[in-house]
Amino acid sequence: MRSPRLAALELRRFGRGKLPRAALVALLLLPLLYGALYLWSFWDPYGRLDRIPVALVNDDKGATADGKRITAGDDITRGLRDSEVFDWHEVSAEQARAGVEDGTYYLSLTMPADLSARIASSAGATPETGALRVRTNDANNYIVGQISRTVFSEVRTAASTKASRSFLDKIFVSFSDIHGATAKAADGADDLNGGIGKAEKGSKDLADGLSAAKKGSGSLATGLEKLDSGAGDLADGTQQVANGTQTLADRVNGVAGKVGPFLKDNEKSIGDTAQLVADSAEAVGAHLDTLVKAAPTAAQGAHTASDALAAVHRARCENPVLPDPACADLEKARDTAAEVATIADDLNTLIADQDGDLTTLRARLGTLQEQAQALADRAPHLSEDLDDAVTRVNALNTGARKVAAGARELHTGLGTASTGAGTLDQGVGRLRTGAEDLTGGMFKLSDGSGRLADGLHDGAARIPDYDEQQRDTRTAVMADPVRLAAQDLHRAANYGTGFAPYFIPLSLWVGAMVAYMLIPPMNRRALAVGASAWRIALAGWLPVAAVGVLQTTALMAVLHWAIGLEMARAAGTVGFLFLVTACFAALVQWLNARFGAAGRILVLALLMLQLTSAGGTYPVQTSPGFFNAIHPWLPMSYVVEALRRLITGGGLQPVWHACVVLVLFTAGALALTALSARRRQVWTMDRLHPELSL
Repeated sequence: MRSPRLAALELRRFGRGKLPRAALVALLLLPLLYGALYLWSFWDPYGRLDRIPVALVNDDKGATADGKRITAGDDITRGLRDSEVFDWHEVSAEQARAGVEDGTYYLSLTMPADLSARIASSAGATPETGALRVRTNDANNYIVGQISRTVFSEVRTAASTKASRSFLDKIFVSFSDIHGATAKAADGADDLNGGIGKAEKGSKDLADGLSAAKKGSGSLATGLEKLDSGAGDLADGTQQVANGTQTLADRVNGVAGKVGPFLKDNEKSIGDTAQLVADSAEAVGAHLDTLVKAAPTAAQGAHTASDALAAVHRARCENPVLPDPACADLEKARDTAAEVATIADDLNTLIADQDGDLTTLRARLGTLQEQAQALADRAPHLSEDLDDAVTRVNALNTGARKVAAGARELHTGLGTASTGAGTLDQGVGRLRTGAEDLTGGMFKLSDGSGRLADGLHDGAARIPDYDEQQRDTRTAVMADPVRLAAQDLHRAANYGTGFAPYFIPLSLWVGAMVAYMLIPPMNRRALAVGASAWRIALAGWLPVAAVGVLQTTALMAVLHWAIGLEMARAAGTVGFLFLVTACFAALVQWLNARFGAAGRILVLALLMLQLTSAGGTYPVQTSPGFFNAIHPWLPMSYVVEALRRLITGGGLQPVWHACVVLVLFTAGALALTALSARRRQVWTMDRLHPELSL
């Protein structure tokens, strides 16, 4: 019978009753106790640190520096609460001490009363270091103490960095202030140098100007003497004008006294007469054309009438027919007609002389009309105009008297000014001498201010001037000059993921160990029929290898879907674990087949050797030399290394190396089991009566 069939028969017997079935189920689930359950218990302990009670004592009283309030204790307390690293309990110092002692708190963190004052002193004349006090009790839990040291080291670093930043920021701000003040001083020196340069030029200009002023002051004195003489003549002349205006005012006032009442009484008559002249001129102008046409006819008619009257007069008066009174009237009529004829002739002659062009006459009549109309319009106000003229003449007289008085005062003042001009000429001479001395001094001052400006600019260029961003960058670098640029390749998601490569092979080894407690390492039927040693070895190995595959499948399914294990190479991980369980089954089979009951103890011992030398927790280099010596010779060392690459990622060279090693271990163990099977085919007294039976 072939080995696979023998293995199937071996597994089939577990279906012949409730207890065998229960044993098979327990056998399949047993690795979960070591793998899934154990990993689950500390799958992510660092993610649950906020459940660890820790005492927090904040005795810091705060401090004041540069007008700003510093509360380092409150800041650290707030930061710790926001971080949620531990379950912080703010208590008194006495409560914290007692709580750490009796286990109420795993540890305590105390911020002393002078913490802020010591931090603030970093910017003062006597800087002091601050201290955070940590109290642990390894009797409560050693691991928590180790974790707390790491956490509080980060807290201390953060607090120290913050204090250093504050101190360094003040230094950089001081640099900026000094640079700004020096730059301002340099700019001021530039302005001073420019101003002194201008002042030097101004002093030279002043000296030149004063020289010119000296000449001008001499001319001024001479001119004022002439003005004083002219002012005397002006005073005399204005006095004569004032006397003349007084005479004019007297005469105007006298005439106004006589004419004024006449104008006031006859304003209406003057106005009416002027209006009549205006209207007459307008009427004549309007009938000039008719006059031109009618003048010859009128002249002829006048002559006819004159001749008729003369004839009647001759007939009646020369031959006295009528009484004398009638002749007298007729004579008057004749004479009148003769005058009318004469006037008509004159008018006709005038018109004939003008050749009918009456444009000039019409223009003159228009001018006469306008002037007569203006007189008519102004006639009601003639007396007022006369009064106004009298007032103006009187005002002119008053002004002339004031001008005469002013001219006399001007003459007096120019006399004083002439004397002052002489004094001014002497003073300007002294100023000119002083201005020349000032020019020499300003030249020296300009040279010195130039050197000062150059020096201040050079100093300002050497003093750093940082803006806010540059200051923050330099403060951050100097406060924490060395940083750890950590790069985590193929980071494990959590604590459980990091330890899975260690506990998974442990659970599979235990699964194989327990499997061979229920399944004989060498198939009895094969031994009984005298099968070949290799067939016997394979018949005992295949059932446990098959159970190992089922154990691996169940374990990885629970770890992935129930607990949350994420694998970089899931299929590769499961396939590799099938090889691992086959190798472990072969090794456990050989130990049980070769050493019998004692082999079970050896299986357990070999498990312990592998666990302590595989480097699953701490690097094997940190272990004593014995474990470093056996590390390369045990299969679990390669299994752990390969599973790390398969679960978290990385190069596959250790995986292929582990596969080769596991195949060699499997083949070697099966060969040794076959050798043991050959020995078992020979019965001895030791086999019939073993010294130890388990």
